[in-house]
Amino acid sequence: MAKICYSCGKKPSFGNARSHSLRATRRRWNPNLQKIRIQEGAAQKRVWACTSCLKAFKLQKVSAKTPVSQAV
Repeated sequence: MAKICYSCGKKPSFGNARSHSLRATRRRWNPNLQKIRIQEGAAQKRVWACTSCLKAFKLQKVSAKTPVSQAV
């Protein structure tokens, strides 16, 4: 699975790193992606999401499982 944001499609961008002598070497800028669990329908799914989408509440993380209460 590629490292692309599930919500907005953000992915690495490419360009040149320029030294003091202006020599160009290839580099890439990676988005800040986090692997999170989301609820999709009845199933839970693990996806990559960028932090800007998480901050804007475009995706909602699934909370930790609560223990099942036992009947007495």
